[in-house]
Amino acid sequence: MKQLLILLLIASTLFATKIELEVLGSGGPEIDGRASTSYLLWIDNKARLIVDMGSGSMLRFEQSHAKLETLEAVVLTHLHIDHSVDLPSFVKAGYFSQRSASLDIIGPDANYYFPSTSDFITILFGKSGAYRYMQDILDEESDSFQIIPFNISKKTIKEYKHFTLTMIPVHHGVVPALALRIDIEGKSIIISGDTNNKNSTLEKLAQGADLFVAHHAIPEYAKGYATELHMTPSIIGHIAKEAKVKSVLLTHRMKRTIGSQEESLQEIKKFYDGNVSFAEDRMKIVL
Repeated sequence: MKQLLILLLIASTLFATKIELEVLGSGGPEIDGRASTSYLLWIDNKARLIVDMGSGSMLRFEQSHAKLETLEAVVLTHLHIDHSVDLPSFVKAGYFSQRSASLDIIGPDANYYFPSTSDFITILFGKSGAYRYMQDILDEESDSFQIIPFNISKKTIKEYKHFTLTMIPVHHGVVPALALRIDIEGKSIIISGDTNNKNSTLEKLAQGADLFVAHHAIPEYAKGYATELHMTPSIIGHIAKEAKVKSVLLTHRMKRTIGSQEESLQEIKKFYDGNVSFAEDRMKIVL
């Protein structure tokens, strides 16, 4: 019996699913040597999900040797430029790939200030769009592959072959925005997106997560409109504590936070005593 248990343990170790999150872009909208926000989920050495497509993410994707053919979905947490501008580049690159399966593009619904994700896609690729020469990308009979937009306005769960997504609207000033939870065979990743967590929505979403990817765009002493858009380090620490997450990754780093790492860490540690790290482009976190 003991030998059988040992063999089962070895087998489960050998065949366990390998889960990694790669930070394609750790920066924001500034010119600072970093790609803008983007994350790539790897499962058993295959790229399965992209979250955000900020400027430079296409280059980082190429450098990672990921394949467009293996992607199951794309999530845009919101439609600010530094989270979405490389989408057309990925779509154009797909024309020259072997991909034929359709690809879901998931993002927030509209409000007075921003289009819905489906309208955003139409503005880019529709019959009167900026890139209308690629309008067939919206059709099932596309010469390359079809992209299918989904608008998220309330808590939504979508299941894919290799992972499950749970998405919720979050407060990001006047900008419609999402946070998401990725569940893969007992492991979970939370990506806050840009938010100040005004409505305290992240604590529940992040419960027990293995990795909390927190957007760290402002320092603790930030004032004014910036605090309507982003979380201070103490808010990040509070969420991590309340949700009992296993580790925190600070990303969406901007010049105003890159120079205050120690101060930010001190504020987080007032609430949360777990592992905290700072993201860099092409960093991989193994779950």
